[in-house]
Amino acid sequence: MKPRYNPQPLDTYTVMLTADLLQLTELLAKNTHDIWAAQRFAEGWQYGKERNDARKEHPCLIPYEELPENEKEYDRCTSMEILRVIQLLGYEIKNVNNNE
Repeated sequence: MKPRYNPQPLDTYTVMLTADLLQLTELLAKNTHDIWAAQRFAEGWQYGKERNDARKEHPCLIPYEELPENEKEYDRCTSMEILRVIQLLGYEIKNVNNNE
């Protein structure tokens, strides 16, 4: 019997994201979706109106911009949490293309 899994994510509750990082969130969310979709396509999945694992069909195999808001929000939350963890661990994110 496997031991019970007890997830213990880092507590990022107090980490605030700047406006620049919030903008970055949307780019990361789109990229996260594209990575997921590319992997699914590579595994033989295709678009389907309803998810069907047996036929490898999924309704979210569409461009990020066409996803329903609840699906976009899933990718946004993942992206924001990654940015918060990076900051919590003491790393800085700097836009080297920003001329300000």
